[in-house]
Amino acid sequence: MPFELPDLPYAKDAFGDLISSKTFDFHHGKHHQAYVNKTNDAIEGGDLADAKLSQVILAAKEKGDQGLFNNSAQVWNHSFYWKCLSPEKQNPSGALAAHIEDCFGSKSDMLEAFKEEATGHFASGWAWLVLNGDTLEITSLHDADTPVAHEGMKPLLTLDVWEHAYYLDYQNDRGAYVDALLDHVNWEFVAQNIDGNGVSRADQG
Repeated sequence: MPFELPDLPYAKDAFGDLISSKTFDFHHGKHHQAYVNKTNDAIEGGDLADAKLSQVILAAKEKGDQGLFNNSAQVWNHSFYWKCLSPEKQNPSGALAAHIEDCFGSKSDMLEAFKEEATGHFASGWAWLVLNGDTLEITSLHDADTPVAHEGMKPLLTLDVWEHAYYLDYQNDRGAYVDALLDHVNWEFVAQNIDGNGVSRADQG
């Protein structure tokens, strides 16, 4: 069954000027849709036609099929990214809050480290908060690379730092974009992913 563009978990105007409807029109409606279309075209009629999205990503990496890897990974990355954002401000609580304090000292220290990683990442890519064993870690991956393709890297939170994610609203000021969105993290979703099953929450098929 072909992969589909997932619906946004909120209205396109839910973030006001922080993420404009026009950005969602292009980022979700055009960029994300294009990755879905190209992935479906690449696997149609082949041995991956009925595979899960995560399986397609891993198979593409194993085969060295960079085109399929890039498109299928971007389908998953974006699907996960939309879930990481909340129109309403939230705060981590419970086990997640305690884990953040254990690993980083405080939420503010963790967000500062995340911002530094996201703004300092050269060129296109993604900033990630991941679970490595029992430890929370911050890292970034280039272009379409994804935790799905890295054993032991369990995704909790991501920010898209490709220019198409922020240029319409923030021009070249990636730092302002990162600041704005780190104030609108869906911490309830991040907390769910502490179970290590974050990959499944943006999977299809």
